[in-house]
Amino acid sequence: MKILLTGTGGQLGYELERSLQGLGQVVAVDRARMDLSDLDQVRDVIRAVRPQLIVNPAAYTAVDKAESEPALAQRVNAEAPAVMAREAARLGAAMVHYSTDYVFDGAKAAAYLEDDPSGPLNVYGASKLAGEQAIAAAGIPHLIFRTSWVYGMRGKNFLRTMLRLAGEREELRVVADQYGAPTWSRTIADTSALILSQARVGPADWWQRNGGLYHLSSQGSTSWFGFTQAILEAAKIDCRLIPIPAAEYPLPAPRPVNSRLSCERLMARFCELPDWKDALRLCLEQ
Repeated sequence: MKILLTGTGGQLGYELERSLQGLGQVVAVDRARMDLSDLDQVRDVIRAVRPQLIVNPAAYTAVDKAESEPALAQRVNAEAPAVMAREAARLGAAMVHYSTDYVFDGAKAAAYLEDDPSGPLNVYGASKLAGEQAIAAAGIPHLIFRTSWVYGMRGKNFLRTMLRLAGEREELRVVADQYGAPTWSRTIADTSALILSQARVGPADWWQRNGGLYHLSSQGSTSWFGFTQAILEAAKIDCRLIPIPAAEYPLPAPRPVNSRLSCERLMARFCELPDWKDALRLCLEQ
């Protein structure tokens, strides 16, 4: 199987390039080779590679900047995946795509199910939801994984930002009234590979039986403040933390108060997922 993997310069793409080894011939492309803002280039690369599977972690992820660049966010997160899905249909290929907890408005008290009504609060979430819808509408075999609060030891993310700031300052003020599940990029990559290995050896109708939309995040939940506490404790960094409401830290893009995702559908069908604290410990030990 020939696998086209996008976005290998990003934290999830980097992990996927390693986790997918052994499942087929992985053709890994970064932004220099396939820029999702250039739809013609996206189409040309897919036609040149002719993959049986497209795995797309590449995305416009600057949540606040997207408020001032809505057209670019829409092109990268919605129009480019739509092009990929149409090309996959032309080739008879399958597609794996990654989405976000920010497709929800956060008003629900409990963890969100895949079938709950969406209602993104910001441009980023709306563009990612449009990408999901375009892939589903293409009628191709697909898996869409919604994940949350992604971090790792590469790229720009909350973990690395907190480690840097805690090393520079004596005190940090961190939002304590927004809740979600911090999810290590390697957890997402390894889980994706495990699921795709089942598809590889499964029956001919595996995608028909198992394809669709799933939530994929670590188990348990915390606030950004709680996440920061756990980071500094695990890294043995002494820095005073002050919990604050989100209203005291205004950002251009509003965030949902509740980003928790129920992953019961994925775990019932494929595999277990780790607790967020266990994954964080393993990440920092790396």
